[in-house]
Amino acid sequence: MAKRTSSAGHVANPSPFTEHPVDVYFCDPKSPWQRGTNENTNGLLRQYFPKGTNMKLLTQHDLDQAAYSLNTRPRQTLGGMTPSDKLAETMQ
Repeated sequence: MAKRTSSAGHVANPSPFTEHPVDVYFCDPKSPWQRGTNENTNGLLRQYFPKGTNMKLLTQHDLDQAAYSLNTRPRQTLGGMTPSDKLAETMQ
């Protein structure tokens, strides 16, 4: 995996990183195995929005329903917790 230090040349919107510089890691092109969570989320989203769906025709309600369903779905990687539960636990 390629490592690049955050900077305006590498991050589209660097302003959130300027106060607390962090290392930013970019996956190699054509290497989906380096983007596990991203690829899994894409697969889950395809259950709601199949390939070829015209996203311009979706309403905010459609998007909110999919987000709610995904955020309240238990995940094995979270020990059976939902993303919403894990976020609430982390924020305490």
